Amino acid sequence: MNKNPKHLMATGLLIAAVANAQNAFAHLEPKARDGTEKCYGVARAGKNDCASAAAKHGCAGTAKHNADPNEWVKVRQGLCAKLAGGSTEPKGT
Repeated sequence: MNKNPKHLMATGLLIAAVANAQNAFAHLEPKARDGTEKCYGVARAGKNDCASAAAKHGCAGTAKHNADPNEWVKVRQGLCAKLAGGSTEPKGT
């Protein structure tokens, strides 16, 4: 390994820059990054996005009932709270 002080300083600065960039976005959840959120309790039968919160299945489009509180669809952030029965957290898991 090269123990040149300039090399070590450059490596340290690079590590600090990467750590700083990661920390800048660490508080953001994935839903905030793309402007969407999971909305539970509003999916129609067969129209859910991905897996059930109750681990009943792992596939999109397999919800058995309308408005199941463990099935979700992705909606624009902030919309879920305005929908009847909508929640950003699953119920009864």
